[in-house]
Amino acid sequence: MKAYYNPSEWIEIMRRYKYLIDVWRRHKNIQNEWIVRKAFHLALDQHKKTRRKSGEPYIYHPLEVATIVARDIGLGTTSIVSALLHDLVEDTSVTLQEVENAFGEKVAQIIDGLTKIDAIDFDEKSKKSLQAENLKKVFSSIEHDVRVILIKLADRLHNMRTLEHMPYEKQLKIASETANLYAPIANRLGLYAIKSELSDLSFKYTQSNLYRNLSESIENIRVLKFRTIESFLNPIKERLHFQDLKWRVMIKERTPFQIWKRMEKRRISFEEMTDTHLVQFIIDSELESEKIDCWRVYSTISDIYPLQKNSINDWISLPKINGYRAIHAKFMGKEGEWINVQIRSERMEAIAEKGYIAYQENRDDAQGGDGPDQWLNEIRNVLSEKSVSTFDFLENMKLSFFSDEIVVYTPKGKMLFLPQGSTALDFAYYIHTELGNQCVGAKINHRLAQIDQVLRNGDQVEIIRSVDQVPKEEWYDFVVTARAKSRIKSAIRDYRKTFVDEGRSKLAHYFKQLNLEFNDTNKNAIIEAENLGGRTNLYYFTAIGRITLATVKTIFKKDSGYSFVKFISLGFWNPSKKETPEKTLTQDKESIDYTVATCCNPIPGDDVVGIAFENEPVRIHRVDCAEAQDQMTKFGNNIVKVKWRSSDNMSFLAGLKIIAVDSLEFPNKLTEVITKEQKRNIRSINFFSSQGKVEADVAVYIANEAELKTLMNKLKKLKEVEKVLRIQRIDNNLKTSL
Repeated sequence: MKAYYNPSEWIEIMRRYKYLIDVWRRHKNIQNEWIVRKAFHLALDQHKKTRRKSGEPYIYHPLEVATIVARDIGLGTTSIVSALLHDLVEDTSVTLQEVENAFGEKVAQIIDGLTKIDAIDFDEKSKKSLQAENLKKVFSSIEHDVRVILIKLADRLHNMRTLEHMPYEKQLKIASETANLYAPIANRLGLYAIKSELSDLSFKYTQSNLYRNLSESIENIRVLKFRTIESFLNPIKERLHFQDLKWRVMIKERTPFQIWKRMEKRRISFEEMTDTHLVQFIIDSELESEKIDCWRVYSTISDIYPLQKNSINDWISLPKINGYRAIHAKFMGKEGEWINVQIRSERMEAIAEKGYIAYQENRDDAQGGDGPDQWLNEIRNVLSEKSVSTFDFLENMKLSFFSDEIVVYTPKGKMLFLPQGSTALDFAYYIHTELGNQCVGAKINHRLAQIDQVLRNGDQVEIIRSVDQVPKEEWYDFVVTARAKSRIKSAIRDYRKTFVDEGRSKLAHYFKQLNLEFNDTNKNAIIEAENLGGRTNLYYFTAIGRITLATVKTIFKKDSGYSFVKFISLGFWNPSKKETPEKTLTQDKESIDYTVATCCNPIPGDDVVGIAFENEPVRIHRVDCAEAQDQMTKFGNNIVKVKWRSSDNMSFLAGLKIIAVDSLEFPNKLTEVITKEQKRNIRSINFFSSQGKVEADVAVYIANEAELKTLMNKLKKLKEVEKVLRIQRIDNNLKTSL
């Protein structure tokens, strides 16, 4: 076997294998070590002829995935074996049955859940995605073993660490998918360290320039920040040494992604960021005393430094849904800087870093709530709905499982976690399907409320029901959870089925009057023309009078003498299957037919990506556009690499938000800089004035990013101006980017 590797590679392979054994702590004994060694040698043999894009031996990848599984997640023998063998069935001649014979049914089930779908025929009309189907398959495996997701996250983490060796289009596709799906999954399972690294690596590829600039800025302030925090810690350490506590302290640096998210949320510059670093106190306490010990540390710090008003978060008494517990607070140091402090026990630290497995080993149900188990059960509930399409599933995942959560209480005081934005109707469906179907109102904190009342953290909810109530279509607008949406859809479908016989009879009568054949082709024509989604809806809407004789007559033309239906057949177009040359964007569109997306309004100089669909112009987005990242996640095979070609006569629309001190002269000064000094045309300008401040939203025609930056710098020099920000979506200013 050594013949396939040079001496240095062989030494590196054995070094990585030894490191895997060293970091493996869970259920390790001679028997289990033998099984892992057997899996390692099988993987080594089967992958010996294969190399990664970097040129390195492929065996590095399963070894690294297994190491993440053992060290960072804390899984045991079965998971390590599965990680070592996870690509065998897909990439080699080894079959799933052979894996089962050699390593058992559990390992085979996990590998089956991890194995990608090789080939599915998708078409643009149905808007399905291979990766979306893969992800749904992975989640489906939760019914058998949650370790599938945990190993999948380890696999994705190592792929992200080596993403620089992939083509640009692949980098965007994988990074977008990671940011939108895998990082939130890691967060929900409590794998904070993995979630943080996945998010940061995704940011590195989707917004490379911003990532590089922030990394440099962080490096420039690192020494000063550490010095400031050490000065902050000195008096705290002195006092803690006199207390009967075992503790350790760490200074943590936020990643470029974490800092950017805070900048974006607060609409501030890096120079205005005060919490680029934080302090963590980890207390070594027994379970019964850890809560009071954490508060003792908090009390010690608050005796020395002032607490920022409303900055304290008690995640110990009210833990997050992923099991995370800690006290968060912000204190004013001696040098006038706010310092973020986190306090938790060693047990809480293990749960925060290693997530689900550590949570299961250390769970303390006395606090209430189901932790990650509730999240996993919710996924099982969605998967049990056979009618849920792949994309509905993914949207439900994002809405229900990846958003922030709130804690609400039943009338008897049971604690429940729901996604932020949930309503009384969501709560009803979470308790029981029939309670949701019959919901007519609610009592929230003992006060009457409508079913669409949005719940707040800490609300106590009691549902009012009526046996005469039936779900309605508008209820879709009242809920955000996947469970509620699927239950409403199912209830409405069952209700509409009761109208099938009546609707079929009426529709057959219409066809007879128009001398049309009552066949599937003609029925499908109406379904397509009216966007009804299925035969049940066709009969239902016919029965209630929405589909009438006039409707049918309009769809079918009588002059042909027979029923005529136009069908459009679209095949699945995969531009990545052949070498796609880089597309060049010009104003006269000589190179390709394209449209500039209005959701982000890219201009020359921006990092852009094209999303191509057959028979449609390529849609050009900024790489950091949320809509583009969503499209790249769903239609990764449709990514087209594009670049701008400079041209003197090109002009694009860009949006700016200027925040300034309100004055009579400011509007004139603003327009003078844009039109006279910079000689740019203004399409629109809106002023909003309040409490001595004014916000001006300006849509201006610009040639490229460099010219836009020059304009922004000129505007910043006006004495009234405090901030100048670029707006992505001009029409309704949905998002402002820094």
